Amino acid sequence: MGHNGVMSEPALAPRNAALGVIVVWAAAFLASVAVGIFVPGEWRVPWLLVTFGGVVLLSFAVQLWYGLTEGFILRVAGSVTGALLLMGIISVGFGLAALASA
Repeated sequence: MGHNGVMSEPALAPRNAALGVIVVWAAAFLASVAVGIFVPGEWRVPWLLVTFGGVVLLSFAVQLWYGLTEGFILRVAGSVTGALLLMGIISVGFGLAALASA
Protein backbone atom coordinates (compact mmCIF):
# COMPACT_ATOMS: atom_id res chain seq x y z
CA MET A 1 0.00 0.00 0.00
CA GLY A 2 1.44 3.39 -1.01
CA HIS A 3 1.57 6.56 0.98
CA ASN A 4 -0.70 9.24 -0.53
CA GLY A 5 0.57 12.12 1.56
CA VAL A 6 -0.98 13.92 4.46
CA MET A 7 -4.74 14.18 4.36
CA SER A 8 -6.50 17.18 5.77
CA GLU A 9 -9.32 16.62 8.20
CA PRO A 10 -12.58 18.50 7.75
CA ALA A 11 -13.50 20.97 10.44
CA LEU A 12 -15.65 19.29 13.04
CA ALA A 13 -17.33 22.49 14.10
CA PRO A 14 -17.10 25.20 11.43
CA ARG A 15 -17.14 28.81 12.51
CA ASN A 16 -20.47 30.57 12.67
CA ALA A 17 -20.90 32.68 9.52
CA ALA A 18 -23.35 35.06 11.19
CA LEU A 19 -20.73 36.01 13.77
CA GLY A 20 -18.55 37.62 11.11
CA VAL A 21 -21.47 39.69 9.85
CA ILE A 22 -22.32 40.83 13.37
CA VAL A 23 -18.68 41.77 14.04
CA VAL A 24 -18.69 44.03 10.96
CA TRP A 25 -21.97 45.62 12.03
CA ALA A 26 -20.61 46.26 15.53
CA ALA A 27 -17.47 47.84 14.09
CA ALA A 28 -19.59 50.04 11.81
CA PHE A 29 -21.71 51.11 14.77
CA LEU A 30 -18.75 51.98 16.96
CA ALA A 31 -16.89 53.77 14.15
CA SER A 32 -19.86 55.91 13.13
CA VAL A 33 -20.63 56.88 16.72
CA ALA A 34 -16.96 57.83 17.17
CA VAL A 35 -17.05 59.92 13.98
CA GLY A 36 -20.26 61.60 15.14
CA ILE A 37 -18.80 62.48 18.52
CA PHE A 38 -15.22 63.43 17.69
CA VAL A 39 -15.46 64.99 14.20
CA PRO A 40 -16.80 68.52 13.63
CA GLY A 41 -20.14 68.77 11.83
CA GLU A 42 -18.79 69.99 8.48
CA TRP A 43 -16.37 67.03 8.26
CA ARG A 44 -18.74 64.24 9.33
CA VAL A 45 -19.90 63.14 5.89
CA PRO A 46 -16.40 62.79 4.39
CA TRP A 47 -15.21 60.89 7.46
CA LEU A 48 -18.27 58.64 7.38
CA LEU A 49 -17.41 57.79 3.77
CA VAL A 50 -13.84 56.95 4.78
CA THR A 51 -15.18 54.88 7.66
CA PHE A 52 -17.53 53.01 5.33
CA GLY A 53 -14.59 52.19 3.07
CA GLY A 54 -12.80 50.74 6.08
CA VAL A 55 -15.89 48.72 6.97
CA VAL A 56 -16.00 47.26 3.44
CA LEU A 57 -12.35 46.21 3.74
CA LEU A 58 -13.02 44.78 7.20
CA SER A 59 -15.94 42.80 5.79
CA PHE A 60 -13.72 41.22 3.13
CA ALA A 61 -11.02 40.47 5.72
CA VAL A 62 -13.44 38.84 8.15
CA GLN A 63 -15.07 36.69 5.48
CA LEU A 64 -11.71 35.66 4.02
CA TRP A 65 -10.57 34.69 7.51
CA TYR A 66 -13.72 32.55 7.77
CA GLY A 67 -12.26 30.43 4.98
CA LEU A 68 -15.42 29.07 3.38
CA THR A 69 -16.13 29.78 -0.27
CA GLU A 70 -19.80 28.83 -0.18
CA GLY A 71 -21.87 31.94 0.47
CA PHE A 72 -18.91 34.34 0.45
CA ILE A 73 -20.62 36.96 -1.71
CA LEU A 74 -23.84 36.67 0.28
CA ARG A 75 -22.03 37.13 3.59
CA VAL A 76 -20.01 40.11 2.33
CA ALA A 77 -23.14 41.69 0.83
CA GLY A 78 -25.03 41.20 4.09
CA SER A 79 -22.18 42.70 6.09
CA VAL A 80 -21.79 45.72 3.84
CA THR A 81 -25.51 46.38 3.34
CA GLY A 82 -26.25 46.12 7.05
CA ALA A 83 -23.32 48.38 7.89
CA LEU A 84 -24.46 50.93 5.31
CA LEU A 85 -27.99 51.01 6.74
CA LEU A 86 -26.71 51.21 10.30
CA MET A 87 -24.31 54.03 9.48
CA GLY A 88 -27.06 55.85 7.59
CA ILE A 89 -29.45 55.67 10.52
CA ILE A 90 -26.78 56.90 12.92
CA SER A 91 -25.82 59.77 10.61
CA VAL A 92 -29.48 60.81 10.32
CA GLY A 93 -29.63 60.84 14.12
CA PHE A 94 -26.59 63.07 14.34
CA GLY A 95 -28.03 65.33 11.62
CA LEU A 96 -31.33 65.69 13.46
CA ALA A 97 -29.46 66.40 16.70
CA ALA A 98 -27.48 69.13 14.93
CA LEU A 99 -30.70 70.67 13.60
CA ALA A 100 -32.35 70.54 17.00
CA SER A 101 -29.42 72.27 18.70
CA ALA A 102 -29.29 75.09 16.14
